[in-house]
Amino acid sequence: METTKEMKNPEERPVLVFATHNPNKAREVQQMLGEAYIIKTLTDIGCHEPIPETAETLEGNARIKAMHVVEQFGLDCFADDTGLEVDALNGKPGVRTARYAGEDADAAQNMAKLLDALGGTAQRSAQFRTSICLVRDGVIERVEGICKGRIADQRSGAEGFGYDPVFIPEGETRTFAEMDSAEKNAISHRGIAIRRMVETLLASQ
Repeated sequence: METTKEMKNPEERPVLVFATHNPNKAREVQQMLGEAYIIKTLTDIGCHEPIPETAETLEGNARIKAMHVVEQFGLDCFADDTGLEVDALNGKPGVRTARYAGEDADAAQNMAKLLDALGGTAQRSAQFRTSICLVRDGVIERVEGICKGRIADQRSGAEGFGYDPVFIPEGETRTFAEMDSAEKNAISHRGIAIRRMVETLLASQ
């Protein structure tokens, strides 16, 4: 009976929208939050229109996506945007990480352009940075996660996505693409940012 008493009725749990169509990402956050919130995706709330990411910063794009949900659907929301920042390229590709080789470029094309831009330079330090915009009851909060590392000389590994085959995190000899998801999430920029946001959410319960 005690367990039943402690469980929150689903109708009493606040809804928090994750501005993504990816159910796996939402499920991960739901597991971390337990009974504190009900996490819904853009698909769940019927938000099918593309949300233009027109800002010049990661923070700006995350805010655009979160505020779109708040203003159009009246629901609290959080959104993230991630960029790869390479020191030798003055922080590029940055906010254009997903579109580095062009608006319709795929991961292979983006990585090819990055490796070509770096050439044989020994200066290959870089970092992945995830910025989260969390909007609750009209209050905007920003959370960030950073994973420092370097760009490999060539692609290696078949796991993950995006630039994972060419990014080697600090303290590692393997790329993200050579790690399983649990290993990557434990140290990744996005994992750090999500955990910090979850701590913020749970602390206010």
